[in-house]
This record gives sequence, C-alpha cells and structure tokens, in this order.
Amino acid sequence: MVKYFLGQGVLQSSWDQVFTAFWQQYPNPYSKHVLTEDTVHREVTADQKLLSWQLLTKTNRMSHWAKRLFPANVLHSVYILEDSIVDPQNQTMTTFTWNINHARGWTEIRGEAWVSSSLFGVSRSVQEFGLAQFKSNVTKTMKGFEYILAKMQCKAPSKTLVETAKEAKEQANEMALAATEKARTSPARVKRQAKE
Repeated sequence: MVKYFLGQGVLQSSWDQVFTAFWQQYPNPYSKHVLTEDTVHREVTADQKLLSWQLLTKTNRMSHWAKRLFPANVLHSVYILEDSIVDPQNQTMTTFTWNINHARGWTEIRGEAWVSSSLFGVSRSVQEFGLAQFKSNVTKTMKGFEYILAKMQCKAPSKTLVETAKEAKEQANEMALAATEKARTSPARVKRQAKE
C-alpha cells in the first residue's frame, strides 16, 4: 500500500526569486537536520532545461519500533538523492527525492510456458510432463539466483553512490585545505604582506 500526501502553499515572491532561493535553502533554522548538500551532476539540456542531481545527508530520527528493524548505521544519518528539472521558459521546477538508505531493490522474474502435443493418445500426458518439467526448472533457476546473490553479498561490495560521493567530498575538502595552506605560504602573498 502507498501513502499519499499533497502539501501546497503560496509564497509572495516571484518565480525567479523562489527558484534562486531553492538553491540557497540550506542552512536555515527550520532545516537543522540537513547536514550536507553536494551537487553530483548538473547540465543544461538542448531544450534549455537545467537538470541537477544532488546528494543530501540528513540526520535520521526514527520511532522506537523502527529502531528494532533497521541496522545501527542507518539510525544516525540518511542519504537523499534529489533530482530536479528547471524549465525557465514555462517557469516550472520539478524535484524528485529518493531515500537511498532505506531503498530495497527487487527484481521480478517471470517465466511462462505453453506446452502442446499432437501425439495421439498421449498428448495430455506429454503436456503435463512438459509443464511439470518447466515448473521444476523455474524453481531451480530461482534457487540458483538466490545462491549466487547470497554469495555476492558475502563478498566485499563495490562502492555505493553514497560512498563515492563521501570520498569525493573528502577529497574536495582536502584539496581546499591544501590550496588554502599553499595560498597562505606562497611567495606572492608573503611579498604582498611585506609591502603593506
């Protein structure tokens, strides 16, 4: 079952102002739970729409019953992927958000068989045997997938989007610190300070 909610409001500002404010909304006193905001991708399409993907880290407040269901690392923070499309011509902005911590991926596998036989006197038996054989093979296929997937989960997983984004942010912070330190100790800055 899916739960639905619609929230609406009117801001007494122009679309341009609201659009600009959207990109500057964090930090603010009403969103203290938002810890980080990183742009993963941004591009302008051929039809002049702005596409952006942002990764947000937020604190994660859970009810007492949920604490028993989720692992400890999920209890402290949650990662949100936000996809936005800005259309300045029609003055619209559409955003989609996904909670990537609590997402579960499911894949449906469907097998269908039609068994027919025109062998006189045994066609029904041939059809039933063929159908039973197919059902058995589908069951074995599912068990084989489950076995391989279980083995894959035991191995060290490849990096997730969240891990990749975290590493990129850490590298960017390290580069910014190194650049700040280099600027502080560069000869050009030292000469300028000496002249002042």
